[in-house]
Amino acid sequence: MKEQLESFIRLNKLSVLTVGLLLLTNTINAQNLVKRYIDHMVNNKSDLSQPQLLAYPTLAFAPETSWEIGASALYVYFAKRDTTNRLSEINAFSFFTLENQYGFWFDHAMYSDKNRWFFLGRVRIQSFPIFYHGIGADTPIESIAKIETNQIQVKERILRKLKNNIYLGLEFDYQRLSGTNFVLEDPENSNFELPLGHNGSDNIGLGLGLIHDSRHNVLNVRKGLFSELAFLHYNPLWGSTYEFTSILSDTRVYKPVGKNNVLAIQLLGQFNFGDIPFNQLALMGGESIMRGYYYGRYRDRNQLAAQIEYRFLPIPFKFTNRLGLAVFAGAGSVFNQVDNLNVSNFVASGGVGLRFLIFPKKDIWTRIDFAVTEESTGFYFFIGESF
Repeated sequence: MKEQLESFIRLNKLSVLTVGLLLLTNTINAQNLVKRYIDHMVNNKSDLSQPQLLAYPTLAFAPETSWEIGASALYVYFAKRDTTNRLSEINAFSFFTLENQYGFWFDHAMYSDKNRWFFLGRVRIQSFPIFYHGIGADTPIESIAKIETNQIQVKERILRKLKNNIYLGLEFDYQRLSGTNFVLEDPENSNFELPLGHNGSDNIGLGLGLIHDSRHNVLNVRKGLFSELAFLHYNPLWGSTYEFTSILSDTRVYKPVGKNNVLAIQLLGQFNFGDIPFNQLALMGGESIMRGYYYGRYRDRNQLAAQIEYRFLPIPFKFTNRLGLAVFAGAGSVFNQVDNLNVSNFVASGGVGLRFLIFPKKDIWTRIDFAVTEESTGFYFFIGESF
């Protein structure tokens, strides 16, 4: 019996040792695989015309979501591997949180051969809370309610080049809000009025878009002009819950300064008419413009916002040419009518950002931005510039 017990112990020790060695070997192999992948991405020596794919995990934390675990992927290419065509990009991101929230994002800016066709759009499918501060420029800093909801957003532009850099085409926008539940921060707030669309809605917008686009690399524009004028109409005739019209004006100018630096300027205007649900009002804030403000911190029928950014790509360091820097500032306001637009209602934001060159031959940078406002701060990590 003693010999059998000793044999059993030895066998189990051997099993544990074997499993340990296997785990160690797999860990080493995984580390080598990750190391080779990172080295391939960072020191890629492939031909400029070759498509490239970058995939990586993401991890974040916020009080309303707890831990967020996700994955992101970026695919860039030239149509027909012809580098005279503009660089196309497809970006996908998915996540879930420990609070049973989830999301899938898909963005793209794709050009056909000779840049004849331009497909620009985004998809958002998510179950994620919305913080509601009210409507207008004079709303409380703290949110009035947290909205538990499911969202689907699909916006697509299909544009054909008319001449030179002018594109004209159809625009489509579908937004669905369902399962909405307004959870008041103060349950005894008797002054709270539920906004239009609080029960959810399905809205389909159809319209036209006119774009001037002379950018060559949409992820990092060194010089050029992008200007969009879009008209969308939502109507119950084609399935919308509400009838309203939205006009968008978005102009971005990029000027090279010296050999490496870039001055970028953006002016954004959004104007809505009709019965607009609260989720499709002009929303200010987010990772692209007015950084530092929560997306939707301010909302109303109309919005005007502008930002300026100076980019050092790269910083003139002796030991590396893959680090960059950016400084930015912005100002904006939301308003119900033009008569209500007041300079005193404009709010400002600003900050600095660090850049790292991930695809040297295609001139694509990762950005880490830190933004400050009168109310809050924001931290952003993305591939490609904010505009």
